[in-house]
Amino acid sequence: MPEHEARACDGALVKAFEVLGKRWNGMILSVLAGGPAAFSELRRALGTISDSMLSERLGELAAAGLIERRVAPGPPVSVSYGLTDSGRGLEPALELLGRWARSSLSGAAEADGAAQRA
Repeated sequence: MPEHEARACDGALVKAFEVLGKRWNGMILSVLAGGPAAFSELRRALGTISDSMLSERLGELAAAGLIERRVAPGPPVSVSYGLTDSGRGLEPALELLGRWARSSLSGAAEADGAAQRA
């Protein structure tokens, strides 16, 4: 009888889901795929996220090299967040994931329509 070979998860996927698997991270990246946004714009787009959680997640995504914080000199000084080249590389995957969710997950299409009306 042949020996059973143990399976292992792709290490790169493990790393990707360590970042993308955290609540809000994928949604933040999805919002920023539409272009740079200020903190307040992100908070409105995401709905129920707290300021402290948004700040924490933006820091994590910046540390991962997926977004960058841009400060425009004032007055008044303005801060915006945008995708880096690495973050933009996720756009096709996020689009495919959204398409899959709309067709495969119950209620995803309705939630998508409600989010677009908000």
